[in-house]
Amino acid sequence: MASRQDTHGAADRAVTRVRTRLTLWYAGTFTVILLLLGAALFVAVRRQISQELDDSLTAATLELAHVASSREVQHEKNDSALIDAVDELRIPQRTLYLFDAKGNPIMPVVADPWIHLSAVAAAKQGVMSAWRGSDDRTLRLEARRFRTQGRTLVAVAVADQVELEDRYADLIGAFAAMAMIAIVLVAAGGWLLARQSTAPIEANLSNMRRFMADAAHQLKTPIAILRTNADVALQRTRDADEYRSALESVEAESRRLGVIVDRLLVLARADAGARSPEKKPLYLDDIASDCIGAARKLAERKRVVISVDAFEETPVHADQTLLHELIVILLDNAIKFSRPGGKVSIRVEMQHARPT
Repeated sequence: MASRQDTHGAADRAVTRVRTRLTLWYAGTFTVILLLLGAALFVAVRRQISQELDDSLTAATLELAHVASSREVQHEKNDSALIDAVDELRIPQRTLYLFDAKGNPIMPVVADPWIHLSAVAAAKQGVMSAWRGSDDRTLRLEARRFRTQGRTLVAVAVADQVELEDRYADLIGAFAAMAMIAIVLVAAGGWLLARQSTAPIEANLSNMRRFMADAAHQLKTPIAILRTNADVALQRTRDADEYRSALESVEAESRRLGVIVDRLLVLARADAGARSPEKKPLYLDDIASDCIGAARKLAERKRVVISVDAFEETPVHADQTLLHELIVILLDNAIKFSRPGGKVSIRVEMQHARPT
C-alpha cells in the first residue's frame, strides 16, 4: 500500500512539475516579449522626444533671429535694442544668447566657453548643435547664424535635457507598472492553460491507477485458486491420477489467468478510449455459470458455499468481456467478505422483462 501511495505521489509531483514548468515558460516568454517591446518603445520615445527638443531649440533660435532682425530695422544697429529684444523674448525652459559674427556675446554679456565656441562655429558654418554633460545635468544647444540689414549675428538657444529624461522616465515607469500587472495576469492565465494542458496526463494517470487496481483485483482470484490447488496436492502423497487431476486443475486456472490478463488489456484500452464496448446478444446465465465455475475453488478454500437459487435463460445485449469481468468481481467480493462456513447465493432470472 505504501509503495502504491509513493508511486501515486511521485506521479502527482511529476504532473505538478510539468504544470509549473509550462507556467514558467508562458510567463518567461511573455516577459521576454515585454522586455523587447519596452526596449523598442524606450528607444522610439527617446528619439521622438529628443527630436521634439531639437525642434523646440530650432524654433527658439528662429524666433530670436526674427525678433532681433525686426528690432535692428527699427533702431538701426542699436545693441541696446537687441538686448531689449532678448530680454523681452521669454521662451519657457530655454536660455537665449545673442552673439556677433566674431563670437562676442551681445546678450547676455557673459557666456560659458563651450557656448562661445559653438557660436563661433555657427558663424562660420551656419548652424551648430552641441551638448555638454555633467554629473547632474546635460545641456543641449543650437546656434544659428542670421543676417540683418547691416551685419551677421548668431542666435543661440540652450535647454536642460533633464526635461527630456523626466518625460521618458515617467513613461517608462508607467510601462513597467503595466508590464508587471500583465506578467501577473499572464502567469495566472498560464497556470490555467497548464492545468488544461496536463488534464490528459492526469486522466491517463487515473486510468493507469484504475487499471492497476483492477489488475490486482482480477489476478488475485485465479492466483489464489492456483495456490489452493497446489497446497491441496502437496498436503500428502497421492497417486498418479490425483496428481494428474491437480495438474489439470492448475493448467485450467493458468489458461483462465491468461484470459484474464487479455481481458485486463481490453479493459485498459476501453478505459483509454481505444476500444468501445462491443455489444451483442448474449445469455447472462451462461456467463454467470462460467464465472461460478472459476470461483468455486476460492470458495472451497474459505469454506464458503456457492448456492444457485434460480437460473433462468436470460438474454441480454452487452459486451461479453466486460460483463464477465463484472460478475467475477461481484463473486470475488462476496466470497472475500463472507464468514468461513457462510453462503453466497446466486440468482439469474428475468423480472419485468429485465435481467436480475
